[in-house]
Amino acid sequence: MARNPRGSTKKAAKPKKVETITHDAVRRRNAPTAELQSIAERVEEMAPTPPIRFERATPLKAGAERTRDKDLDPQIVWNGAKIKLTAEQVKRLAETGEIEIGEAQLVWRGKDRQDWSDLVVNAPPIYIQEKIHPKALIDELQRQSKKEEPTPMLDLFADFNGLEPDQRTEFYQHGQHWSNRMILGDSLQVMASLAQREALKGKVQCIYFDPPYGIKFNSNWQVSTLSRDVKDGKHADISREPEQIKAFRDTWKDGIHSYLTYLRDRLTVMRELLTLSGSIFVQIGDENVHRVRAVMDEVFGEDNFCSSIFVLKTTGAGSPAVSTDVLASVADYVLWYARDISQVKYRREYASRRPSDDGNYRMARESGVWDRSLTQEEMSDVDGLPAQLAVFAPNPLTSQTAGATTTFPYIHRGQTYEPGKGGWKTNARGFERLDKAARLHGIGRTLRFVRFFNDFPFQAQNNLWDDARQSGFGSEKIYVVQTTPAIIQRCMLMATDPGDLVLDPTCGSGTAAFVAEQWGRRWITIDTSRVALALARTRLMSARYPFYLLADSKEGREKEMQVSGRILPDAPVNGDVRQGFVYERAPHVTLKSIANNAEIDVIWETAQRALEPLREALNAALGKTWAEWEIPREAGAGWSDAAKQSHAKWWEARIARQKEIDASIAKNADVELLYDRPYQDTSRVRVAGPFTVESLSPHRVVPADEEELIDLTDAEKGKRRRTKFVTPPTDFAELVLEYLRTTGVHQAEKRDTIKFLSVQGWPGEYVNAEARFMEGEKERRAAVFIGPEFGTLSRVDLAAAAREATDGRFDALIACAFNFDAHANMDRLGPLPILKAKMNPDLHMGGELKNTGKGNLFVVFGEPDIDIEDQGNGTIQVRVKGIDVFDPNTGEIRSNDTKGIAAWFIDDDYNEESFFVRHAYFLGANDPYKALKTALKAEIDETAWAGLYSEVSRPFKRPDTKRIAVKVINHFGDEVMKVFAV
Repeated sequence: MARNPRGSTKKAAKPKKVETITHDAVRRRNAPTAELQSIAERVEEMAPTPPIRFERATPLKAGAERTRDKDLDPQIVWNGAKIKLTAEQVKRLAETGEIEIGEAQLVWRGKDRQDWSDLVVNAPPIYIQEKIHPKALIDELQRQSKKEEPTPMLDLFADFNGLEPDQRTEFYQHGQHWSNRMILGDSLQVMASLAQREALKGKVQCIYFDPPYGIKFNSNWQVSTLSRDVKDGKHADISREPEQIKAFRDTWKDGIHSYLTYLRDRLTVMRELLTLSGSIFVQIGDENVHRVRAVMDEVFGEDNFCSSIFVLKTTGAGSPAVSTDVLASVADYVLWYARDISQVKYRREYASRRPSDDGNYRMARESGVWDRSLTQEEMSDVDGLPAQLAVFAPNPLTSQTAGATTTFPYIHRGQTYEPGKGGWKTNARGFERLDKAARLHGIGRTLRFVRFFNDFPFQAQNNLWDDARQSGFGSEKIYVVQTTPAIIQRCMLMATDPGDLVLDPTCGSGTAAFVAEQWGRRWITIDTSRVALALARTRLMSARYPFYLLADSKEGREKEMQVSGRILPDAPVNGDVRQGFVYERAPHVTLKSIANNAEIDVIWETAQRALEPLREALNAALGKTWAEWEIPREAGAGWSDAAKQSHAKWWEARIARQKEIDASIAKNADVELLYDRPYQDTSRVRVAGPFTVESLSPHRVVPADEEELIDLTDAEKGKRRRTKFVTPPTDFAELVLEYLRTTGVHQAEKRDTIKFLSVQGWPGEYVNAEARFMEGEKERRAAVFIGPEFGTLSRVDLAAAAREATDGRFDALIACAFNFDAHANMDRLGPLPILKAKMNPDLHMGGELKNTGKGNLFVVFGEPDIDIEDQGNGTIQVRVKGIDVFDPNTGEIRSNDTKGIAAWFIDDDYNEESFFVRHAYFLGANDPYKALKTALKAEIDETAWAGLYSEVSRPFKRPDTKRIAVKVINHFGDEVMKVFAV
């Protein structure tokens, strides 16, 4: 056994358990997976889900308009600029001097027409793309470190949903196990779908909404997981994601007017999702905080306004306002509204404080009994005073109101005090107890309450948050507009309990989801950016959290009895997070708790039986008539031995009485729970619970063998008609062809650029143009297929275009789209090579955004080059070799390296119904598992951790399904999935 240098035995480190929080008592509706899209579409055709309608807060009759000067929009108006008063109103105005003339509201261009009808939103189905259980990945690493044989992860994945087999295709009709959710799509449609299809109206406890601030559209975009350095107006930093481009156009096509419409529409739906006790927090900058508050007053009602929170966002001096030399801006605002303020859930938060935070602490009680003022030297270091000096502040004892029991004179130390115009804060009995507890202090003709700093060394949180800012020494940001976790955490802890549901409609780097997971809240997060969700997914998969003691657990109950001093009745424990955690608590001594403490009377009477005879003996020995408060601290030089003895015994008994009373005050004090300080079990570490990655864009399953799906077969046979959704508008198609003629198609290397000799229109169902290019010394013909202006190009349409190009005897197919399905992984149909060219969003954005030059408008997104390697003994492993790109000089496919890959996942038991992330590898991330590696250093060796950053998977058994699925994600958030028969 190892020994330390001093020779004592060193205990072996106890292995840490890896735990997770699940919400077993809560269910979610069973949404379709991407693999079951065709069934979901057929069900939708048979029973379409109508759009959902939301009532406007300020409706107008069709054709009506608010009277105003529209050139001044946006502006605040009343419900009509001309006001006509009835006779009754005139009378009321004359009598009271005021009259209600209608609510003021913010109006903008287009609002009148919008208010002619309800807000109508489509509620499309949401498709589950991935099912992730981070604990399963860690369990597998532990197994590798122990050199155990590979075993299926059936314990965690087998019952991920908790549905019977016949219920899996009865979408939205059954409750399944809760899993948190990360959803790609427009937040308005996603929230409408949650409300309509999944019955989440009135089920969300808290919403944290961090919309664009309405000043710099580009600064909210991040185009790659590799860099968050984004500069507004820099063309290289423009987003390349169709969902974000569409969101941008919807939000900004009419400037501030469409921005306000964007906000109001989403806030309207959010209000319907909130519970009656729920809260919404909106983070916004000072440029538009006044407009956003006006919109929130309209949607939620000004009576439901809770607070405007001022949040310092930087430790620096800030930057002057744009193009001016005025005051620097160092803060943002968080607007807090309740769904119904009369029912709002609020958990008061407290912050630690020091005596120096309050200049009123200028006095101290020495050794528990002697009061004096602090010296100037002591005041200069009031936080560092010795323990025997208890600083206090003399607080007012009077209130603004007076009652029969609180208006009386009180004699303290020979002086009579009156409460003045108001009354005392307690009755006569309470005053006597304050006096007995030595909690009264006279200053001139005013009697005050002695409030010690240690009575409650905390202060209730107010709306100035100067301790939640982002400093240069905090944790590294991974996203361009990443919110400081402390801000979201404080909001969440104020408005929710463990187990409550939190919604974040602007995911970004996933900070709200990260915080919600830490504090045991359920979460749903939404974003239009694939880059954002790629970063958030990695962040949640690799997150390490402290293990908080659950109140509904054996260890939690033991801790609760220990800290509360109460014996809890025997009861079964279920680990239900909704029962909360075991929290630290702070005794809160108040004037009321002392005034109502009857035990003080008992202690006083008992002590007086010893004190009074000693005081009488002292007075008799010295010929004095001293009252208790007049007895000096030190004995006089000429006192007799009897007097000195009585004096010493009296002070000993006096100090003992005060200590006993102080102990009683502390024991009977109120208790405040510190919701941000739950007790931890350091022998355990926690990872994120199960969650799904979902999307509004449905994906198809790539066939793993010759069993082709019907529509894919029809597409390849030329029997499938092009859908209206996939058909690009004529002007957009012409624009694309124009730029193809001048820029060509770019690939990873300059020598791979395809320059076209000509590009001519083609009258095909899918093929839009014929493009001629040189392959070596031979002229070749390429068919050009232009995908939808907004949306994702599917494998089915790609296959149909390839079939049409083959029939037209083209030498290659160039498919141009802003995004491709993860499953659209075809690189060849028979002898026809297929190039998937991602279009730069400059192509469908006007004005400044389109003015980026003519380079790199079409960039080929290569296919992953994947090998399945037989390891013998029935095991295989997967190797990702890189990205395949087309070489126009040779007509061949050439493999590139793995630098363009951010992450890749494997489902090693793919059942064609769901993709479970059973293997996860990160090639481009900056050690996302660093925190977990530190916590589990003894449980998982370095070799196992290193395997997470490899292009070669760990070996695994051939699955019973004879199929595996491999998903590869690049740094732009693009995904490609391939299914292999093994």
